[in-house]
Amino acid sequence: MQSRVEEAATKKMRGYNCAQAVACTYCDLAGINEDTMKNITQGFAVGMGGSMEGTCGALIGATCVLGIINQNPQKTMKETREMMLSFKEQNGTVVCKELKGLADGKKRRECIDCVRDAARLVETKIE
Repeated sequence: MQSRVEEAATKKMRGYNCAQAVACTYCDLAGINEDTMKNITQGFAVGMGGSMEGTCGALIGATCVLGIINQNPQKTMKETREMMLSFKEQNGTVVCKELKGLADGKKRRECIDCVRDAARLVETKIE
């Protein structure tokens, strides 16, 4: 599979939230249309519901893709855990407000880069 990381970044720049940008990039592989995927992931923006308290939406979008493609809870849980650990190792956290620096004033990652990171990670699982 050719990498779609920049396609996900372009979706983010065109107004998709982070979860939508990642999930919609791979919806064809999941066998789901883009409008449905956008609706499924619409509430995961800005750390879930705009709260910034939850997990980065880009990781949630990647997890949605895995769940639909895998159709196997154990495999999806394992691969999601691996993605989260890799993301956290790279960025220091998976929590939106911490990534944005609201917790301690130290901005760790821009949203578009989180989208790229999550897209790269999901691609390692769906190849």
